[in-house]
Amino acid sequence: MSDLAPKAHAVLNHLCTSIVDHPDEVSIETSVDGDKAVRFDVSVNGEDMGRVIGRRGRVASAIRTIVNAAGSGDGVTCKVEFVD
Repeated sequence: MSDLAPKAHAVLNHLCTSIVDHPDEVSIETSVDGDKAVRFDVSVNGEDMGRVIGRRGRVASAIRTIVNAAGSGDGVTCKVEFVD
């Protein structure tokens, strides 16, 4: 779990593992991205990438919005990137 933004990390992990077919292959790397900003790099199984991105990126956008709201509870701004 991330010490930088524990609520946001928990929410992101829950969202991603809930929508994919291979939840054991979800990996989240956390890094500091500027002042009071946390970056989450999410990698999933190749078959599940379409599920987390969604049509026209709508699911990814929704995940980013929810995680950023959870990050405000941690006092940080969150950036979520989906990597191969």
